[in-house]
Amino acid sequence: MKHKAVKVRIYPTQEQVQILAQHFGCSRWWWNYALNQCIETYKETGKGLKQSALNSMLPKLKKEKETEWLKDCYSQVLQSVSLNLSRAYQNFFQGRAKYPRFKSYHHRQSIQYPQKVKQVGDCLKFPGKLGVVKAVIHRPLDGTIKTVTVSKDPSGKYYASVLMEYESDEPKPSTNGKVIGIDLGIKDFAITYDGEKTSKFGNPKPINRYQKKLAKKQRIAARKKKGSNGSKKARKIVAKVYERIGNVRQDYLHKLSRKIVDQNQVVVVENLNVKGMLCATRTLRERNHKLAKAISDLSWGTFVNFLSYKCEKEGKVLVEIDRWFPSSKTCSNCHYRIKELPLDVRSWICPSCSTHHDRDGNAAKNIRAEGIRMLSSSGTGEVNASGEEVRPKRGRPSKLRHSSVKLEAYTVPNGSV
Repeated sequence: MKHKAVKVRIYPTQEQVQILAQHFGCSRWWWNYALNQCIETYKETGKGLKQSALNSMLPKLKKEKETEWLKDCYSQVLQSVSLNLSRAYQNFFQGRAKYPRFKSYHHRQSIQYPQKVKQVGDCLKFPGKLGVVKAVIHRPLDGTIKTVTVSKDPSGKYYASVLMEYESDEPKPSTNGKVIGIDLGIKDFAITYDGEKTSKFGNPKPINRYQKKLAKKQRIAARKKKGSNGSKKARKIVAKVYERIGNVRQDYLHKLSRKIVDQNQVVVVENLNVKGMLCATRTLRERNHKLAKAISDLSWGTFVNFLSYKCEKEGKVLVEIDRWFPSSKTCSNCHYRIKELPLDVRSWICPSCSTHHDRDGNAAKNIRAEGIRMLSSSGTGEVNASGEEVRPKRGRPSKLRHSSVKLEAYTVPNGSV
């Protein structure tokens, strides 16, 4: 079995908007209350509260006069909050996420329906008071609907994320075909090498494109009195600008990742530690604050995620090489490795073979060669599609940190990849 989520825009009526606002408020209050109870219980006893213990509090709260308004919320929506909070604690203790935080009225609002949601024509039918809501279903909901998350963005738009379950029918992953190496950068978003030519894809810089407009709207919002209707309207305008920036970024990443996956069978990228890079650049605020802003605007992690699920869906392979592999400092011609290569040096000449290298183009070639070496070492071959040697003679060896498939199960025959 496999799962797939489709996010659709929904258009609730004015009455349904009020019901959703009530549900959002109940869900948010219950999350904050339950999180506070978990914290206080841990301080007193040294133990937390499980999902069953949290759910057992709900009937008592619904009977009390101060919180009897919880009855108006669909019961399974509140139970989903308990489940999500317990999972948040599990993720924290297992090192996958930060400690759960309290939710704010001013941020994105969401509720979850764990079952009984159906598609009725061009609408979604929800259990409880919400009923049938108009939706723009741009993709067929042809799987078994499991969970539906209804959310409201700060810009005021409503969405429903429909999680569906399918029978697993994905194609078997194969490494027979073109291999492309991708070096992610700042000046150029991606530099690729497919064994024949080097291509550069520019940086869209979505924040820079809307920087003046965003600053103007933020100044207007800052002048408004907090809590007033004018302040709410101004904040919504700022949120719409941010939404536009996000849409421009997502559109570019989707189109580029689709193009790369369609034209290649194996995609090789670096396993970048984006969070670590941001922390390192922000410590030198005077020199590198613009660099940190540029890195966060690029969304390298999102781009790699797009590549991953698109490769997995089409039976293609994504290889992430070790982040410490010296792709820029290693000569792609003779494999000689230089000691230092500052960021401001964009081209260099190899002291061993006198080959002139563009920094990013050379890195893309080395990333591709290292990906082929990793694929070959998992089987029996150590040559790429053209038959040349791909194991670097110098430099730190890479590790297979992540792949959309288990590469150990497949071998790369000599003469093809």
